Amino acid sequence: MNTTSDIVAAGSPVALRGWSRLLRGDHAPVRLHWALASLLSLVAGALLALGFQPFGLWPTTVVGIALLSWLSDQARARRVAWCGLLAGLALYSMTVSFQAVVAWWLPVLMVPVLACWVLLTALGQHYVQFLRAWPLWSASIWTLVEALSARFPFGGFAWDRLAFTLPDQPLGGYLWLVGAAGAGWLLALSGCLVVVVVRAVVARGGRWLPRMAAGIAAMGLLAAVGAVLSAVPATTGAGRGVTVGVVQGNVDGSAGPHTMGYARSVTDNHLSETIMAMARARTGLDAMPDFLAWPENSTDMDPNQDEETHQLIADAQAIAARPILVGAVTLGPGDDGRQTAGLWWDASGETARYAKRNAVPFGEFTPLKDLVFAIAPMAREVGRQTIPGTAPGVITGTLPDGSSVRVGDIICYELAFDSTVYDTVRHGAEVVVVQSNNATYAGTMQPRQQFAITRVRAMEMRREVVVSTTSSLSGLIDARGRVVEHSQEDTAWARTFTVPTRQGVSAGVSTGPAFEAIACAVAAVAVVAGLVAPRRARRGGSLH
Repeated sequence: MNTTSDIVAAGSPVALRGWSRLLRGDHAPVRLHWALASLLSLVAGALLALGFQPFGLWPTTVVGIALLSWLSDQARARRVAWCGLLAGLALYSMTVSFQAVVAWWLPVLMVPVLACWVLLTALGQHYVQFLRAWPLWSASIWTLVEALSARFPFGGFAWDRLAFTLPDQPLGGYLWLVGAAGAGWLLALSGCLVVVVVRAVVARGGRWLPRMAAGIAAMGLLAAVGAVLSAVPATTGAGRGVTVGVVQGNVDGSAGPHTMGYARSVTDNHLSETIMAMARARTGLDAMPDFLAWPENSTDMDPNQDEETHQLIADAQAIAARPILVGAVTLGPGDDGRQTAGLWWDASGETARYAKRNAVPFGEFTPLKDLVFAIAPMAREVGRQTIPGTAPGVITGTLPDGSSVRVGDIICYELAFDSTVYDTVRHGAEVVVVQSNNATYAGTMQPRQQFAITRVRAMEMRREVVVSTTSSLSGLIDARGRVVEHSQEDTAWARTFTVPTRQGVSAGVSTGPAFEAIACAVAAVAVVAGLVAPRRARRGGSLH
């Protein structure tokens, strides 16, 4: 009996035959000496890492995906697992090594654990590459593993998602249409199509030219459509403008990388820079702000329990005669708890609050405390344990003219988590503000990685994003992910930006979660199909 692809190949033009061959997994497994395979695995991980900031060499991401996919096609699963682990070690050693400034043991602990996700990606691809339409299933496996890593263990660590290499890529245009999950899937698909093209060139048998042309055409079409989508202006409803004063107070670095400086010094600095911001506004250098945005941890003492900190904020608010979105560390709930919060502070004091929902494992809380403290006593330096908030990040505040504004507040690490970011606009945020504290990571790659993630989120939500940090890369990103202005690291800085209020959500925010769920289900079914297939089919070629 003829299959659908046989009929298409028999009755279609040569170009369509190439597409038919493209969707078949009829190839022999890769056979490499273990030393060469190990070396290439490290190269694959390094190429993936180079796509992230501060490197920003986004074409290497596609090549890294392709190389890992090709290595995943070796005959033995244990060899594939080894290659995936090595690729993961290379990837995460290059991208999360900044954690060493917090404690030397953190990357030593984190990198091998995170590398296991790449191991699973490689194994998943190993079991689907002989199936028809294998690039689709392989790309879905990348999405499945990213979805798992964003949730497990300890709330997940989603820092190195493929989508976060996209702000300067043609495929970044898909972000507002299919979300980070969908755009990441398309990037993974592009890498798999590279494998198809290379196999066609190397094999040079049968219809290799149409097959190569089909793969190149598919990649070119994806990039071209993405470039067109990137140029589409934001369509979420724009209302009146709101002017936000961004205050970057800087941090006293003499106290060392493990603290925010001497007690209340960071709040002193933000009071001083607030005076500078208002001086710029009152002399006409900047527009008069409707409210001011201070960064995460702009207070190191709870302003509702520490009288001096309370007075510093009250003084800043009185000088500005404007409300301030204050990034504060508050005590409780419980005797050992704390929360990182955004407080809306006006002449009456705190009138609204948002508590950070995604806490940093080992940085803001310690999983498996008893075990970790026994192995690494210095982990006790985390101190009070952060208790995550539960409400969406939307604060309603009153402006000087009596009108109200709904501010979507995203606090630092939360940028990596889709549901937390999406909840701001789902629950009516009109203006999006990111509060962040990068002071501990000054001079490392972390601030630029986070700024790139912020650009991706602006592209995805089709919203302007105002960024306020303690000491690096504050500024404004427009609704297409372009950087309007940003500060330098380790400086005090103040600027005022007028942004439109917007309503509604982008298509990407609506479809992204559904796309992720469908891709995960497809990947799981494909892996099961690969596992239950006859051994001969798995080892020798395509399943027909």
